Amino acid sequence: MAKKDRRSVPEWEQEPEEIIIVSKTEMKNDMLALQKLGTDIVNLSKGDLSTIPLTDETLADAIHTARRIKQHEGLRRQMQYIGKLLRAIDTTDIEKAFQQLQDGRRKQSQHFQKLEQWRDQLIEQGHSAVEQVIEKYPQGDRQHLRQLITAANKEKSLNKPPTNARKLFRYIKELDDNQSAEE
Repeated sequence: MAKKDRRSVPEWEQEPEEIIIVSKTEMKNDMLALQKLGTDIVNLSKGDLSTIPLTDETLADAIHTARRIKQHEGLRRQMQYIGKLLRAIDTTDIEKAFQQLQDGRRKQSQHFQKLEQWRDQLIEQGHSAVEQVIEKYPQGDRQHLRQLITAANKEKSLNKPPTNARKLFRYIKELDDNQSAEE
């Protein structure tokens, strides 16, 4: 069937074209979001920055320049420039890499909180919780755990700094790291 020429069809029979209206507020919010993304990227450590795919050479140079700027006004202008550059390119890969980086940090934080819960449980429940830890980490040393728990409880009762509680946390983390390396 032949395609109809829009000019030959009366206006009331024509299919309306889809018009996407973007408000100024929405455009400004998008601009500010990209500028915040740029700021977050500039504030990353050198190692984390290397994980972000900066394919645009001008953007990469602008980010490296911003990392060297110390003056407040100069940095503000550079961040606006980075936002402008980000608006001109497709940022999906950059946003995806940054989100993966943030998710990895969140997972690591949750993992640390889990280890801290183990430590707190050991200090509160004492030697009865040692068996649970040994069950989870069979390579653990019962004697060493009991010594650390006893010393941590003694520090706690004397209101001293939690030196042995920190040592207990480090030992649990070491056990966890060793088990993760074996898997």
